[in-house]
Amino acid sequence: MILHVVEAHYEHDYVLRVRFNDGAEGLVDLADELYGEMFAPLRDPAKFRAFRVDPELETIAWDNGADLAPEFLHDRLLVPAEAADSTDGA
Repeated sequence: MILHVVEAHYEHDYVLRVRFNDGAEGLVDLADELYGEMFAPLRDPAKFRAFRVDPELETIAWDNGADLAPEFLHDRLLVPAEAADSTDGA
């Protein structure tokens, strides 16, 4: 299956809640990823929050041309605590 971001919302700081076409959903903290020519400008909170889910790329993107591969985001997915609690077998 080719991964696509189907929905994303700003949570806080540099954290986004992301949902993928495979049903996976959770938080992605991008604070440590915002470096280099394309991503350093996104350390400005207003610029970071101005992301969108690009319908052509099917991932999150910013107006400066920066985007992140869905696979990259999926690999960094933090499962929300309520989902983790439901899988502990208790």
